[in-house]
Order: sequence, then structure tokens, then C-alpha cells
Amino acid sequence: MSFTASTILAGIDFSAPSDLVARQLIGVTVLVNGVGGRIVETEAYDGEDPASHSYSGPTERNLAMFGPPAHAYIYRSYGIHWCLNFVCREQGHGAGVLIRALEPVMGLELMRERRGMLDDRLLCSGPGKLCQALGVTRALNGVALDAAPFELAPAPPGIEVVTGPRIGISKAVDVPWRFGLAGSRYASKPFASNRTQRL
Repeated sequence: MSFTASTILAGIDFSAPSDLVARQLIGVTVLVNGVGGRIVETEAYDGEDPASHSYSGPTERNLAMFGPPAHAYIYRSYGIHWCLNFVCREQGHGAGVLIRALEPVMGLELMRERRGMLDDRLLCSGPGKLCQALGVTRALNGVALDAAPFELAPAPPGIEVVTGPRIGISKAVDVPWRFGLAGSRYASKPFASNRTQRL
């Protein structure tokens, strides 16, 4: 498979499998219009994964998940919260990474205003919360991650990643495709596993 430069952002090849991308995204800084922080929790999904939106094929709702890679896929969860995903694999496959939690770094005052709270640990500790804090809506669905309003910066070296099962799904519940920054206070939920990997 050949890769183009546009699929490689923040030192990550988004044409790679989603579980690999999800692991490598830990520690990456993501900003939306200059507001955001360090990614501390992700979940991987794949077209062959029964827990994935793409498992049953393309629809109007999930079309962005089928590519091209290094673009945003945004959907509404339970009709309430927006959720931000980064598309992976080759166009047509249907894979992505859910950005579950951030450590707030830039634009904290605006995030606090949008979320209506002062506790920084709760600003982005869940996919719906972080979309509200960053001002992410369906309007960004399909937007390239290397273009405004997105900005990605590489993770620092020596990141320790912990893994475990994904949250809030009813299929493939034992697949260990949830990844987090070891010891982070900003994850949506603690990791039961102590299984870590240094990147």
C-alpha cells in the first residue's frame, strides 16, 4: 500500500490500522480554533468490528468514516452529545479512533465558559464533554485534520500507554482497544488494567 504525505500528521500514519493509530494518538495535542489539549484517552473501531458504526456498511450518517484517512468523523451520541473521531485506514475501509478525553491545555477560559464549570479535570473527561469544550459540531464532519480549524502536534517521547476494553458498547466488549495515558487524572474513567506500553 502506498501512502501520501497528507495521511501523515503529528508523526502518525493515519492509513494504519485504527488500534495502532489510537495508541499513537495518546499524548498528541489537538486544537480546534486554538482550543484543546493533550489526548489522554482514545478508542479504536474498525469496519470488521461489530461494535463499529461502519460494520454494516456506509450510510448517510457514517459516510465520513469510510475515508479518506486523516479526516474528522463526527456523530451525535444518544441524540445529545457530539463525538469526535479521526478516520484511519484506506478510503472505503471504514475505521476510526474516538477521541475520548483530553488534558486541557489551551483556551481554558473558553472551555470553562462552554462547559459551565471550573474544574479542569471535568472539562474534557469524555467524548461529549470535550466536543462541547472545543466547540466541535457536525459542521466539522469530513474536514481534513491538517486544515483549519484543526491543528495536531506530536506527542512527547516516552509516553506510557495503558490499555483496556472499550466503554459503553454491547458487542466485542472484551477487545482491548481503549488506550490511555498512564496515570492521567483527565480520563473519562479509570483503567482497571495496569498493562502499559512505552511509545
